[in-house]
Parts: sequence; C-alpha cells; structure tokens
Amino acid sequence: MSEKLDRKISLEKFKFMADLLAKKIIATVAYYDVLDYPLTVFELWKYLIENTEITIDDQAKKPLMLIDIINALEDVELKKRIKTDAGYYFFDGRENLVSQRIERNKISEDKYKIIRRVVGFLRFVPFVRMILVTGRVAMKNAEKKSDLDLLLVFEKGHIFSGRFLTVILLSLLGKKRTERKIKNKICLNHFLSTDLSTEVQDLFSAHEYVFMSPIFGAQLYAKFFKKNAWIKKYQPNFEGSILFAREIRDNQFSKSIRRFLEYLFSFNFIENSLKKFQLAKIMANPKTQKAGGVIIHSDNELAFWPDFEKQGPRVFEEFKKRCLR
Repeated sequence: MSEKLDRKISLEKFKFMADLLAKKIIATVAYYDVLDYPLTVFELWKYLIENTEITIDDQAKKPLMLIDIINALEDVELKKRIKTDAGYYFFDGRENLVSQRIERNKISEDKYKIIRRVVGFLRFVPFVRMILVTGRVAMKNAEKKSDLDLLLVFEKGHIFSGRFLTVILLSLLGKKRTERKIKNKICLNHFLSTDLSTEVQDLFSAHEYVFMSPIFGAQLYAKFFKKNAWIKKYQPNFEGSILFAREIRDNQFSKSIRRFLEYLFSFNFIENSLKKFQLAKIMANPKTQKAGGVIIHSDNELAFWPDFEKQGPRVFEEFKKRCLR
C-alpha cells in the first residue's frame, strides 16, 4: 500500500514538474514573441524565464539541463502551440519571424563593425573600464534604422567626468545620437561605475543584461553578474562568463594616452564641477519630469529612459496577454 502511494506521489510530482517546465517554455517564447524574436532550443534553455509567482520545492528548483528543454518540446500539447522551423521556435502563426531574424542578424553584423570602429576611439576616454553592446544590436535583432546602444563603465568616483568626455568625443566624431540623427549613431543612455550595481531590477532589465556583450574591458563582465545576482531570479540558466572574439583590446599606446588623461582629470574638483554641471542640465531637461520615465543620476549609475513605460512595462503587459492565449 505504501509502495503504491509513493509511486502515486512520484507520478504527481513528475507531472507537476513537467507542467511547470511547459509553462516556463511558453512564458519564454511569449516574452521574446513580444520582441519579434524566435529562439533556438539552446536559447530557450539559456534565457528560460523563471515564474517567480509560483512557489516550488527544492527538487523542482534543481538546475535544468538542455536535454530537459529538448524533451519537453516533444510534448504533444506543447507542439500545438509552439512550432519550429530552421531550428527556431515560435508561436503558431508567427513563422515570418524566422526569415526576419535571419535578415536582422545580417544587419546587426554590419552595425557591429561600426561599433568596433567607434570603440577603437572610446578606449582612450579617461576612466573607462568596460564598454558593452546592448539593445537590438546585442540581440542581433537590429533594423536598418536602429541606433547603437552602449553601456559604459567608468572607474568609481569618475562617472560624471567619463560621461562628459565621452559625449564630447562622440560629438566630435559625429557619432552621437540626437533626436534627428538616429541610424547608426551611438545612444548614450546608461553608465555605471565599477561598483556595477544597478537600480532597476525587473524582467526587462534582466533580459537586457543577459544579452549585452562586452566589446572592451571584458574582464569585468563576470563581476557584473556576480554583483547583480538578482538576474538569476528571472533567468536562472544564464551564466555570465564566456569568451568574446569581438573584443577591442588595449594596446600600450591607448593605455598610455588614457593614463595621461586620467592624471589630468583626476582631481576631485573636476569631477564635482562636472557633476554639478550635468545634474543641472538633467534637472532642466523636460524629459526628466516625463511621466512613466526612469531617470537615474547617482555616483554609481546614470540612466536616461524617459520612455521607459513603452519598454519594460509595455513588454510585460503584452507578455502576460500572450501567456494566457
């Protein structure tokens, strides 16, 4: 009798875990469907979204293997909703996303070449310690009209100096994004200090961070994810430690120039003056007061997302609708 009961409990637990995994797969496909982004089976595992609203036991929390995702995708009921073509998985009726992703991958590769050329100059900026490609280009989901999102990390205590000098350099190069000039221009909307802590901690931010790719100073990349362990709450399978063939490396010339400029700008009164100047401009900008926007201006993070409600919150609302279909 006890043996039968144990088998029944085991079967019920197996069914619960299988159903839970199916829900996670649907949730992940749904989230990236909002972003018009079909996923390979490896990406489904790597970026699998955790349902933080469900309480599960320790056994169900065990790390998932790629084979678990492969096996789960063979479920008859799941196949009715999730289709596959050319190695990509997507919701039924969204077959067009496959050719679109392939085309956008080519566009993103061309934009990466532009970023590499610009970063060749940005590595001379005083106090810069890491530069990461983010947004559409990092996802390889860029359109021809897309700008080029970068996240720059500066030595702690010099974030305002670093930002100011970066803006000056990109303006001189003609590569700074403006309201009128967007295509292939560098968007400077996020900066961190080497403290690496982030203020906004939600699913959309986790998604942005797991896709970002270091193009300079990659030695800080793994440290970023160690510092921001909250990302695992949303995408537990992601590991932030891989090799990067695209990285622009320092050479003796760039190191020497940067160190000399850091000596010139190392005085505290320069950082404090540039901080005061920039904060005044930030507070005077009408976009700072825009409803639904996120503007962060601390000594460890500068972020400018005046239309944030059209990004994270909008994506999340669409995501919830698609999960329920």
